[in-house]
Amino acid sequence: MKIKVNESYTYEVEVGAEALKINDAAVQIDARQLSSVHTHVLYQNKSYNVELVSENKEDKTSVLKVNGNLYNVSIEDQYDQLLKQLGMDTALASKVKEIKAPMPGLVLSIIADEGTEVSKGDSILVLEAMKMENIIKSPTDGKIKKVFVSKGDKVEKNQVLIQFE
Repeated sequence: MKIKVNESYTYEVEVGAEALKINDAAVQIDARQLSSVHTHVLYQNKSYNVELVSENKEDKTSVLKVNGNLYNVSIEDQYDQLLKQLGMDTALASKVKEIKAPMPGLVLSIIADEGTEVSKGDSILVLEAMKMENIIKSPTDGKIKKVFVSKGDKVEKNQVLIQFE
């Protein structure tokens, strides 16, 4: 897997049952988990106190504090690398241009209008399907260019509801 630190340093890391390799060199460390967010590490006769400050499992990023210094760490495993090679990486998610109805249903309300700036995860509209209200959220950051439906409209699966600029 690839580990990037502070967007400046990239390391190839291989974790095996017997050894840890960084950039194809075997590395010996002694680590003790002190709590769910604190670890003590001995490496080359030096002591390191490591604290997990924050973690985003979806983006595979973390902020670590090592002996008082903060480090932004991102991880790219073999599956992420394969998706990138196939052109299916998460960068494509930010290029979403439209939202389609995930199922047939009835538009109960429109939360975000044309021209509204939205962030990934913001609620955009409410769709009722099979007696359940489903909040449709923005898959990306962007500005809504066009809303193709109105309150009370019946929609079919894969019908375009919202278009982004």
